Amino acid sequence: MPIENLLYLTISELRQRQNFDLEQKIELTKVAIRQFYDFFDGQVYVSFSGGKDSTVLLDIVRSEYPDVKAAFLDTGLEYKLIRDFVKTIPNVEWIKPKMNFIDVIKKYGYPVISKEQAHYIQQYRESKSQHTRDMRWNGINGRFKISEKWKFLCNAPFKISDHCCYVLKKYPAMHFNKVSQLRPFIGTMATNSSVRERTYLREGCNSFSKIGSEHSTPLGFWNEEDIWQYIKEKHLCYSCIYDKGLTNTGCAFCMFGIMHDKGRRFTALKQIQPELYNYCMNKLKIHEVLDYINANLPEKDRIIYE
Repeated sequence: MPIENLLYLTISELRQRQNFDLEQKIELTKVAIRQFYDFFDGQVYVSFSGGKDSTVLLDIVRSEYPDVKAAFLDTGLEYKLIRDFVKTIPNVEWIKPKMNFIDVIKKYGYPVISKEQAHYIQQYRESKSQHTRDMRWNGINGRFKISEKWKFLCNAPFKISDHCCYVLKKYPAMHFNKVSQLRPFIGTMATNSSVRERTYLREGCNSFSKIGSEHSTPLGFWNEEDIWQYIKEKHLCYSCIYDKGLTNTGCAFCMFGIMHDKGRRFTALKQIQPELYNYCMNKLKIHEVLDYINANLPEKDRIIYE
């Protein structure tokens, strides 16, 4: 087992890795891939979303082990251009969740702002424990609380939760891992979010801490510029959706991280796939969620979605 899984990484160690040049990063990534592959005697697969990060990951893994399977979670929330691209990649198994997005938002709520904030808001609204409610409202030493900016969402006329990712992605992936007895390579990076940075500091590239949930994130210390440099230098094919102005190619209906692009993901969706945009806004009533958020934000922070 790699030593980095026995000890926490420090911020300075992560920053050192993030400052490596691309060739150094590729070599360290390959070391992590080989360690994980050997640990599980090749019983591994690549979690493949069709996005640029997992496209790079799949290319590097298959440069070492050409026969490694990829798995694509077919949630029904993907852009058509992403789905079309996935269909061009050989040896990819498509996995379907048991619930669809409409059922998830009806039962649990909308994915809004961030996984962390959505989780805190849901707990505050639904917990019967006054201690939990107080913690989510006031925090502990300034942490684990609903941001002051988003406290108005506690009174929203719609449900909010972080369950969407769990129901549509995490649980189906865990089921696939159990049935197939394979363990995944995942293309997440510490730069994706503060949560993923903390996870990488705790686990490093390869996580063996929980039996049955072992996984590898060998691009964990990369950043977006590295991804595009790799694609350019290796002349790697990628989904043309990135050439149409979209930077976030995850679930088309997702509102996690929406403040980073001020909602322009929906503007781009309207241009790229107008029928899906109309479905989001009208059938799923996402426009009502965004209208409510905008009504409670200063004008400078408002979300653009038309």
